Amino acid sequence: MTTAMADVEFPNTEELEELKGGGFTRTVALVTAVYAVILAISSVGGSNATKETILAQQQASDQWAFYQAKVQRAHVDRNHRTALELAVAERGDTMRPDARSKLAAAITELADEERRYQGESKAIEERAREFERVRDENRKRDPYFDEGEMFLQIAIVMSSVSILSTSRRLFSLSVVLAVIGSLLTLNGFASLLDLPFVG
Repeated sequence: MTTAMADVEFPNTEELEELKGGGFTRTVALVTAVYAVILAISSVGGSNATKETILAQQQASDQWAFYQAKVQRAHVDRNHRTALELAVAERGDTMRPDARSKLAAAITELADEERRYQGESKAIEERAREFERVRDENRKRDPYFDEGEMFLQIAIVMSSVSILSTSRRLFSLSVVLAVIGSLLTLNGFASLLDLPFVG
């Protein structure tokens, strides 16, 4: 009595390699999509830092122009007050009492205006310096986003090449590059470190 053996088909070794390569390809494709998301975040962060730098610079310039106007106005009032004081001193007792009284009132008013302009200019100067601080902070953050984008773009290229060549080494290199790009992007947002080679 003979028993018939069931036909068992063993997969072709080339098919096994393709299946194995397909799993690698899917993994790399998913990881590359994560790189792209981080790249988009880095790009938005860099764009916002640039916009904030430009806006803060414009606001600082506006405040400094306003400050200059106030300082000039205080200077004009001081010169006018000094001229009136000299007139009073020069004419002395020969001046009529009502004219002397009007000049004294004008001198007091000019002195009050001068003090007011000086106080306002101080507040304006503080606002201008705050805008400059914001400008400088964003200017300092921007290169981290630029460098992060560069590393992430290279990581995407490396991972794409690793799919075509099924090279795990290239994929590992892309992971290292993406980690560096991600850390630079994170530092752009958080300003945790001041790296001398960035910028």
